[in-house]
Amino acid sequence: MTVEGVKSAAMSGTVTPRTNWKGQSVTVFGLGRSGESAAHLLVALGATVTIVEERITAEVQQAQERFLRQGVEVLVGNLAEQGCMHADLVVISPGVPKEHPVVRSLKERGVPVIAEIELASWLLSAPIVAVTGTNGKSTTVRLIGAVLQQSGKKAFVGGNLGIPLCEAVPKSQRNSVASDYEWVVAEVSSFQLEAIHRFRPHIAVLLNVTPDHLDRHPTKEDYIQAKQRIFENQTPDDIAFINWDDAVVRAMVAQAPSQMYAFSLKGPVERGVYLDGTTIRARMKGTEISIMERDQVCLRGDHNIANAMVAIGVGLLCGCSVQDIVEGLKQAPTFEHALEPVREWQGIRFINDSKGTNVDATLKAIQSFREPLILILGGKDKGGDFSQLVESITRGVKRLVVIGEATAKIQTALGHVKPLTVVDTLTEAVDQAVQAACPGDVVLFSPACASFDMFRNYHHRGQEFKRIVGELR
Repeated sequence: MTVEGVKSAAMSGTVTPRTNWKGQSVTVFGLGRSGESAAHLLVALGATVTIVEERITAEVQQAQERFLRQGVEVLVGNLAEQGCMHADLVVISPGVPKEHPVVRSLKERGVPVIAEIELASWLLSAPIVAVTGTNGKSTTVRLIGAVLQQSGKKAFVGGNLGIPLCEAVPKSQRNSVASDYEWVVAEVSSFQLEAIHRFRPHIAVLLNVTPDHLDRHPTKEDYIQAKQRIFENQTPDDIAFINWDDAVVRAMVAQAPSQMYAFSLKGPVERGVYLDGTTIRARMKGTEISIMERDQVCLRGDHNIANAMVAIGVGLLCGCSVQDIVEGLKQAPTFEHALEPVREWQGIRFINDSKGTNVDATLKAIQSFREPLILILGGKDKGGDFSQLVESITRGVKRLVVIGEATAKIQTALGHVKPLTVVDTLTEAVDQAVQAACPGDVVLFSPACASFDMFRNYHHRGQEFKRIVGELR
């Protein structure tokens, strides 16, 4: 291919998957979990690997030392451009935006830039179930995994929720295109979808789309376009499984080449899974069957009934029996940082929803409770509209406790709705919530914001909340 041909391919999303990695110079941009996994995979495949990372943290320095012992060059700080200078291919981590100056320069020079999920997909033969959406991705992926595993199917469960997709490529067979898995179930984010080229899920699930990450995506339309890419490489043999109750989602799938299935909390769908009163039913392959009662689902809230319906539909499409699907959904564990019960203390229940990183997630969390709530929220603003919480807070919340950079914006939107206390630390927030709560109340930690103003990530934030609550005496 000519230089111009490579440039055209890189810009249009038609990069050719590689099969021979010997002598290929590959740069991994970003040394988080996905970057580290991609680098290990590329080394095993025989590529010459360079890693660049702009952050300088203790974790990065420890990873740098590990790779240096393997003979892999790791450039930290303002050396990204230098590390990408002679690359044949660059694998970017989700935290590296497509508008990064180095990424723009690479594309202008015709150097292919791909996501970690793209790299992994080149080396997997098992069909991929990819789940995206603004909220519910991690829970839905884990529910699908529980259903498939209950059915005796060997399924990888990972992606953006914590286990990079490159980990699905078996270490014993990394010099060939192979997989030990029958199914690969992956959470994929808008950041990851920005840098796909041939990534093609056999089943692509789109849960919902509400404004999010507007600190990264310049417009809501840009965010929607990134999510929509999950369908772009599908064929008529593949399946798009979508939320029929979301008008934005319905419009996004209109041009998808794949077969459409749907799920709905509001009524019947032509093909898919829906709620009929209190019964979850499915219409698949011309047959309609009752699956289970909604109160048999182990998780709280309408949004989790919707997530369970996706797991039911995917399970049926993957050949699971109704009995195994029901058992998988009855026994699925509580998920960490997602409406996770932490403790009951002096009659007050504490719930960790640190994964509620946007307004819509917190709205769903509030709506999942009938008990009076003390709501702790705040953090780094992602461009959300906190006024969307007014109605639910008016009905179900006794007091607001606010922390973080978004404090002023939250005060403006919600300060007139219910009593609101501003504090500096999460420890103070828990103390204030305890003072305001009575036996029978719930202290809900659902920030509606990103964590990066005070914590490493939402996981670190949730762990700190649990530690503080656990130390109450």
